[in-house]
Amino acid sequence: MTDTAFQADLIIEPGWIIPIEPSATVLRDHCLAVRDGRIAALFPREERSQWHCPEHLELPAHVLLPGLVNAHGHGAMTLLRGYADDLPLTPWLEQHIWPAEREHVSDSFVRDGTALAMAEMALAGTTTFSDMYFFPEIVADLCDAAGMRCQLAFPVFDFPTAWGSGADEYISKGLSLRDSCKHRERVTVAFGPHAPYTVSEANLIKVATYAAELDMAVHIHLHETCGEVLQAVEANGERPLDTLRRIGLLGPRTQCVHMTDLGRQDIENLAETGAHVVHCPQSNMKLASGACPVTALLEAGVNVALGTDGAASNNDLNLFNEMHTAALLAKLREDDATALPAQTVLEMATLGGARALGLEAQIGSLVPGKDADMIAVDLSGPATQPLYNPLSQLVYAASGSEVTHSWVAGQPLLVGRRLTTLDLDDILQRAATWGEKIR
Repeated sequence: MTDTAFQADLIIEPGWIIPIEPSATVLRDHCLAVRDGRIAALFPREERSQWHCPEHLELPAHVLLPGLVNAHGHGAMTLLRGYADDLPLTPWLEQHIWPAEREHVSDSFVRDGTALAMAEMALAGTTTFSDMYFFPEIVADLCDAAGMRCQLAFPVFDFPTAWGSGADEYISKGLSLRDSCKHRERVTVAFGPHAPYTVSEANLIKVATYAAELDMAVHIHLHETCGEVLQAVEANGERPLDTLRRIGLLGPRTQCVHMTDLGRQDIENLAETGAHVVHCPQSNMKLASGACPVTALLEAGVNVALGTDGAASNNDLNLFNEMHTAALLAKLREDDATALPAQTVLEMATLGGARALGLEAQIGSLVPGKDADMIAVDLSGPATQPLYNPLSQLVYAASGSEVTHSWVAGQPLLVGRRLTTLDLDDILQRAATWGEKIR
């Protein structure tokens, strides 16, 4: 090493480091150095004296790991949390959520609801999230101000909403958003066609054409229920995945959300095209939509990420809860206690999410050269003691409230459970006002 290599802006000395790569690795007595917003090195504690650094953070009871990636959600829908519970998907959407959105969604609704979502996610360890909702330009500004990382999947429907009159206007606005975000380091833009049952094949072909020309990701609700798939077969003679593949919309930049109803041919389609699956176990369970066959997907080589979905159907945006549920649901579904072990589900919530969003070269693991997107989790509390295996405690025992620190590109987002870039008091006051208005 040269002398320059021993310089750092921040050195963190936790009890354990889980870098995610290599898989199932837990480092004890190691430090992590940050320089210029990137991970400079991981090194044994006895080499600490060789490093020159103005800030040294000792966290002996903590585990340090990559920031969590929430690969699917609708942030502003936090303002509809608990609005229409205990209903199946179709009546929930058509009779309650969509009418409420028609009445209330506006730029201020999106601003206040997304700020609430970002605060909730940040307090529970999420540093990157994918957002699929109206007025995405507002979310881009919020991310810039708060320092969080985000993929904006701008919505596309056949019908009018508060953000546009139809598919052509949604696409036009979305492409303008892409142009305006080109120089925003922490914001990427993707197509967000809602679902095959709300976007015609002709408009899906438009999305496929633009996405291929511009090398943009496509984020879509797909195979969410067996009823959706049956309806498509009756109407079109083929399953939605087959339609997407036929029109060129299924590929390595496609993020398929939910995917509860999958047969062998569907899984082969995903594996052959390199498409990603975003698993939202709690939302799917709550709406009785079904259970994604995660084990079979992983065995076939399909990348699987985790998402919370929106707070209106979850009802939280906590990826620790999502990891816990995903692991237990897989074991129940497969009748196999070894299915989806802790290390695998933690990889889904970090590197799997980064891969799905096309960010695996930047985030998702604690590897020198990557951006320093990290969280520190305190495992000293009663719910996580005694401590035999930090991996297990993170997935099966932690609730997210144990996250005390987080960083995005080396910049602090959370310090000692205090948000540094979001005004929580103001956010909560605005949320309460909306609650009174929508009630």
